[in-house]
Amino acid sequence: MKSAAPVFIVGCPRSGTTLLYHMVLSAGGFAVYRAESNVFNLLAPRFGDLRVRKNRQKLLDVWLGSKMFIASGLDSTEIAARVLEECRSSGDFFRIVMAEIARRQNVARWADCTPEHVLYAEAIQESFPGARVVHIIRDGRAVALSMAELGWIRPIVPQRHAKLIAAALYWEWIVRTGRAIGQKIAPFYTEVRFEDLITEPQRTLTELGRFIDHDLDYDRIKRVAVGSVSAPNTSFKGELTGQPFNPLRRWESLLTPDELTALEGSIRDCLLDLGYAPTTSGDSASRQGLALQLTRLAYRQHFDLKFWLKTHTPLSRLQTRNDRLGPGDPEVTDAPSK
Repeated sequence: MKSAAPVFIVGCPRSGTTLLYHMVLSAGGFAVYRAESNVFNLLAPRFGDLRVRKNRQKLLDVWLGSKMFIASGLDSTEIAARVLEECRSSGDFFRIVMAEIARRQNVARWADCTPEHVLYAEAIQESFPGARVVHIIRDGRAVALSMAELGWIRPIVPQRHAKLIAAALYWEWIVRTGRAIGQKIAPFYTEVRFEDLITEPQRTLTELGRFIDHDLDYDRIKRVAVGSVSAPNTSFKGELTGQPFNPLRRWESLLTPDELTALEGSIRDCLLDLGYAPTTSGDSASRQGLALQLTRLAYRQHFDLKFWLKTHTPLSRLQTRNDRLGPGDPEVTDAPSK
């Protein structure tokens, strides 16, 4: 009997989460919901204990006016009544909404694509025992270049190439943190490399299909081609207006030697741990010595503190109050759909 477990596609923003999600939707059998839910990273911290009816009502007041509701295609009166009566937690809310979307589309399964949910894999597993968590990982140089191009990560250390280094260190933090959390929920966690998805799509999707217990037929996926499968979701719009589209190793042509040296130096160990070979020597990182160590420590503590405040203190409501209910970590400013 085929599994009906939900699938959560997660990872650092700009790592290919949307592409993989749209490939899964294109395979058929999953509810088509083209929005990030942001349930665990934004909704849960913002509205507090959902066993309290007034908190459920506050959640509904905001959610029903968001693009997440619009994308659901649900009837506002019906879904509001169910949430008010049945919901007692963020997991309940998620289940009610997604199950109703799947029922209306006459499919048995649903999937979610909220990149930052990689940090909430344990909470996901508690709410949905047996759920499959798929962490897509992409070369940090490509991710940092894309996020810096969009200006998503706020630098906290004044230095040359600050936006690029801040984005690179955010990638390292979220990938390392996500992998550590993922090990706690094995065997319901797996990793997919973006580069494998691009260069060997059928092999990669076949292996992933075994993990999620679903047929990911690449021929069908190309034929149906939901969203970014047919229309690449790139930060580099010139690639859609005549230039060849190549999402791999674009940093080689877009970064100056000085930028690349600074970028690789900041995340060199993580690149090596993941099997991504640096193209510059480690001499620059060695010369920076203590300054680089302090920069890395400052960002790691900054990201850790923001995440802890968000998940463990009442300040989480203040921190997320200004985060629109769309894509984006508190560190990500004005993040559009990825």
